[in-house]
Amino acid sequence: MTIAEMFRSFCDNIRIPSGDVSSISSKYGEITYSLNKKFRDTTSKIANTLQVGSYGRKTGIKGISDLDMLYIMPSVTWNTYKDDQSKLLRDTKEAIVSRYPKTTVKVDRLVVQVLYDTFTVEVQPVFEQEDGSFKYPDTYGGGSWKITKPRKEIEAVRKIDSEKNNNFRMLSRMVRAWKNRNGVVMGGLLIDTLVYKFLMNTDDYDAASYSSYGRLSRDFFEYLKDQPDQNFYFALGSNQQVKVKKKFQTKANQAYNACLRAIKAGETATAHSEWKKVYGRFFPAYVANVRVADEALRYEYTEEFIEDKYPVDIRYSLELECKVTQNGFRVDYLTNLLRRGFHLPPRKTLDFTIDTLDLPDPDMILWKVLNRGAEAERRNCIRGQIVSDKGWRTKQEKTTFKGEHLVECYAVKGGVVVARGRIDVPIERNAENDE
Repeated sequence: MTIAEMFRSFCDNIRIPSGDVSSISSKYGEITYSLNKKFRDTTSKIANTLQVGSYGRKTGIKGISDLDMLYIMPSVTWNTYKDDQSKLLRDTKEAIVSRYPKTTVKVDRLVVQVLYDTFTVEVQPVFEQEDGSFKYPDTYGGGSWKITKPRKEIEAVRKIDSEKNNNFRMLSRMVRAWKNRNGVVMGGLLIDTLVYKFLMNTDDYDAASYSSYGRLSRDFFEYLKDQPDQNFYFALGSNQQVKVKKKFQTKANQAYNACLRAIKAGETATAHSEWKKVYGRFFPAYVANVRVADEALRYEYTEEFIEDKYPVDIRYSLELECKVTQNGFRVDYLTNLLRRGFHLPPRKTLDFTIDTLDLPDPDMILWKVLNRGAEAERRNCIRGQIVSDKGWRTKQEKTTFKGEHLVECYAVKGGVVVARGRIDVPIERNAENDE
């Protein structure tokens, strides 16, 4: 495949499937209908609502699980709710429940959550202001009203995407794929804001097409890795503060280096492999010629992909650690060894654990152990199956043969993978070479 073909295929692969778009539109319509019936005694499924968030800005990708909508309240109801934000959220919940009693609906601090099988719609009842902004309720600390300006953000996206040959939305979607592939905790508005700032500072990609997306990726991740540490940015369009939940520079630097290797490798299998390290499952695989395919038949390809089992929408941080032990040797941690540039010798026992997970109550923890490289293929032992945690949030393995190995861990909540951690395990030689 040419570079253009690779990225065209990748961008097609991460689009929200038409079936999901229909399902999301149907749910938006149902919710809108119930609220119009309650607050206006009308039956419209489209009036008085605004789709916001990544979906509203059209920068969401396949697997999107957190959808946001505003319901614009009749101004005549202001006096009813102006001193009681909780009542507004309760009445909003009751309106939805009365129409759809089998759907799970919950009141949160700022919104009403409507839980479906693979996504959640967060409904925020708002009062429109003369300048086009909205007042929304906050029930914290006795209650208050805050201001949101999503129309300005949507307009800023529309304008820059038009000026940059649709490359704003394409790059924003690609960065979401990187986030989900590498477990980077970044909100959608932060991603769009950083992509906006990057593209506003260059005209190199104003007319770019798919053939330039390798260089576009490299230059964006270089920009991202060099960002100073800061707690927030000013959002595109609205200039409201958007919080930085966790530092992203280290993983951006890893992506930047993978981009350099991929560009150097051109259109080879190595290039595909490096781009997959950046963008994951949805980047197209290298299509081998017949001779290489015959070679590949010598081993069983058993790797599974979490994207084939669950939607992935990373919102929480998950970090892994690994204790390395062997009789007669000092116990150490894999991150310490990797930091010092060491590869592991064989016959070590590896105890992988979840070091940090800021999701308090996951529904499920899953693990994957993958062996890569010629030695794994020769032994017909690439593994890669995704298995459930046994309740201890740990996994024990042993170093056996040379190659690049990796362990991934996933946290699932509400049918969606919301946290993802990974640790690489380089092993320097085969165990039998020590005999």
